[in-house]
Amino acid sequence: MTRAGVLGRPIAHSLSPALHRAAYGALGLAWTYEAIDCGVADLPAVLAARHDWRGFSCTMPLKHAVLAAAAEVRPVAAAVGSANTLLPGAAGWIAENTDVDGVLGAWDEAGIVPLEVTVLGAGGTAQAVVAALARRGVDRCTALVRDRARAADLLATGERLGVAVRTARLDVDAPALAAPLVVSTLPAGAADAVARRRWDAGQALLDVVYAPWPTALARAAAGAGATVVGGAAMLLHQAARQVELMTGRPAPLPAMRDALPVPADRPPPADSGLRSNDARQHHTTRGGAP
Repeated sequence: MTRAGVLGRPIAHSLSPALHRAAYGALGLAWTYEAIDCGVADLPAVLAARHDWRGFSCTMPLKHAVLAAAAEVRPVAAAVGSANTLLPGAAGWIAENTDVDGVLGAWDEAGIVPLEVTVLGAGGTAQAVVAALARRGVDRCTALVRDRARAADLLATGERLGVAVRTARLDVDAPALAAPLVVSTLPAGAADAVARRRWDAGQALLDVVYAPWPTALARAAAGAGATVVGGAAMLLHQAARQVELMTGRPAPLPAMRDALPVPADRPPPADSGLRSNDARQHHTTRGGAP
């Protein structure tokens, strides 16, 4: 039996098992994929007990810890400064980052071209967003953070990748919230304080939260007519890349998309307070999407 899984804490809410199992089924692979509760202190023992597994997805709070646990860190993960994937190698575990693929896939699917960008948060996912900006040739962004003293890792990511990251305090009146593209990497509820600001129809929002969905931030932005992309889209595309890395085969994206309980290609139905993304397929943000 070939095994893979997702590590993190808390882990019960993870949609990774549904995505990966759907992929294995569509590929005709008799693989299993398990959700494993694992904190930072538990990681070495968990990996040692599963040294023959085919790979792991890694979520909070492990995205930095897996770098130290790996025998090899691939260039993207090293540049980002965090990893969300572990793959088996001859000398031990290999750390990789597919969150960057997830961000890019979510933007591309919604027709969002990032030019002027504000990132909410400074953790591992925010680091991946900065790497995605570098891939798109964007050389600057603003990060709104609750504690600027904790933004050192994000600033270091920007320096490695040639993206100038300016930090400011996360506040409902922060001018940077008016950027054409806002990406919230904050956990559920953490961005509620800025949801009540006045949003604009010319803006786009990627909120990486997928449960619960929609968030207060997503409701507020969509209510103003902004383009809203949820975390399910990012999750789908980063998981697709993980499937490719673990199996060596192209990811069956339609089967994986169908396995998501939250739509990855549009906000929830109108009764949730969010408009359908279908009507905004060719929406144009200021200096942004075509």
